[in-house]
Amino acid sequence: MYRKDSEGWLKHTDFIILDMICLQLAYVLAYAISGYGFNPYETIIYRNMAVFLELADLVMIFVYGTMKSVLKRGYYRDFVVTLNHAIMVGALAVLYLFLLQEGQDFSRLTLMLTIIIYLVMTYVVRELWKKLLRKQMKDGGERKLLIVTSEDVAEQVVLSMQENNYARFSLAGVAVIDADWTGREIHGVPVVANEETAAMYVCQEWIDEVLIVVSEVLPYPSELIEQLSETGVTIHLNLAKITSVPGKKQFVEKVGNYTVLTTSINYASTRQLMLKRLMDIAGGLVGCIFTGIICVFVGPAIYIASPGPIFFAQERVGKNGKKFKMYKFRSMYMDAEERKAELMKDNKLGDGKMFKLDFDPRVIGNKILPDGTHKTGIGDFIRRTSLDEFPQFFNVLRGDMSIIGTRPPLISETNLYELHHRARLAIKPGITGMWQVSGRSDITDFEEVVRLDKEYITNWNIGLDIKILFKTVMVVFRKDGSM
Repeated sequence: MYRKDSEGWLKHTDFIILDMICLQLAYVLAYAISGYGFNPYETIIYRNMAVFLELADLVMIFVYGTMKSVLKRGYYRDFVVTLNHAIMVGALAVLYLFLLQEGQDFSRLTLMLTIIIYLVMTYVVRELWKKLLRKQMKDGGERKLLIVTSEDVAEQVVLSMQENNYARFSLAGVAVIDADWTGREIHGVPVVANEETAAMYVCQEWIDEVLIVVSEVLPYPSELIEQLSETGVTIHLNLAKITSVPGKKQFVEKVGNYTVLTTSINYASTRQLMLKRLMDIAGGLVGCIFTGIICVFVGPAIYIASPGPIFFAQERVGKNGKKFKMYKFRSMYMDAEERKAELMKDNKLGDGKMFKLDFDPRVIGNKILPDGTHKTGIGDFIRRTSLDEFPQFFNVLRGDMSIIGTRPPLISETNLYELHHRARLAIKPGITGMWQVSGRSDITDFEEVVRLDKEYITNWNIGLDIKILFKTVMVVFRKDGSM
């Protein structure tokens, strides 16, 4: 799922906050230089002016468009814009004093110094912040971008993305569709695939988004675009060439220097994702507290039944292929991973893309008695009650997982994925999700799991998360399988 950037003046919230801080610092310094001390907020007229200046600042940012294209402006152009903005804020402050007839009680020197100091301070801070952001652009960020391009424009596209990396992508690689350049580098970025292998590369590696820019003399690789859309990855198509992707959400935006048509399985606004993250943090904190309490009782029982670590860490595949360590209470014997191969023949999902057994002898306390009956122990208990999942709240706090999402697969499982299976990875993995509350471990058809996961991602909203959360609680108390 794609995070749609904020639009308009809200796009540069960081610059707005810095600007407002500079204005208040300038106000305090001007008050002090005027000889009144360092606390302009002790008298009501100066306190009211402090509030009005911030309101005037926000109004001018919105009306005048001060932050529009702020990252692309040069030193001179940025100074002119900043100067005009500071003058307008000062003019609004003068108008405010005139209308309220408080000009005689307010120091004109303080107001003049405020505007001058503010002009210098906000300009310098803004340029320093832009320099820091540009450095981060070169260093890359957390979002992995694969560039799909053609031989004759490959160098131009890579260089353009490096110089105009406003979204702070980490350039994961290049796929050249009309030549086999695999193994080469373009301005330090490795060529990792061609037209035939690009989709499978996305399926098996950590790739968040794909940018497609090809030569104007070549047709767009429609078959490759269709394959990529099956994986659930977000696709940006250069508007010089357009092709439709049925069943996917599309909108126009900028990626680097290119105007693109972005296609994704779904998208969420910054506000929606912030609300989801706040829910995760709140739930994660509560969950970690319960994990500590549960550990006091469950930990000794695990250790007595099977000496060894109480917690189990396993590498899983998260959002868009990013790998992370997932934590659980250890419910299996220490040699469980070694014994998995010999039990694969009994896997209820025989294709190896997931692993489920009716009765798993690797679980602590599980035994098959001579008469054929099954004996269970602490391992089965914590799995049946889902207590083994509680340490994953630590993953939620770290940001590796969400409370609601798709279950994170093993690396060995994703290696067997077909292209459409990869769509499960288009969202952050969760402790619980759609298919768990729709049958949990009773579902043995992996294609049904994928269908439910894609249904969740495609229709995601906060209300759906809350609905799944309540259903999860009911399912756990009814003990309808294990998560």
